[in-house]
Amino acid sequence: MRLRNVLIVVNDIEKSKKFYKELFGLSVILDRDGNVILTEGLVLQDAKIWKEVLQKDIAWKNHSTELYFEESDMEGFVKKLEEYPEPVEYVNTLVEHSWGQKVVRFYDPDGNLIEVGTPM
Repeated sequence: MRLRNVLIVVNDIEKSKKFYKELFGLSVILDRDGNVILTEGLVLQDAKIWKEVLQKDIAWKNHSTELYFEESDMEGFVKKLEEYPEPVEYVNTLVEHSWGQKVVRFYDPDGNLIEVGTPM
């Protein structure tokens, strides 16, 4: 058995596709009826579909999961975040941990938590 994808729920598929393409360079592999598979194994699903399937409310900004990306040029990435046309909500701005790794945490447009850090 192997893990194939990670699915996150979003309110606006088009807005999320743009966010993940412009900031992370992810491309669409499949786009079908509120389900979008992006490169690197990230799947976006429309919130209406998710709620219908589960028959439960969605817990936005639940802080129980995090998407983790690595980037060697952290200053360049932070500049991209700052120049993104829509405001990005930070959890923490760029920090350097005692072990030398630089990280920044923020939310995607739907409150999914993201961390970007230098490779370890």
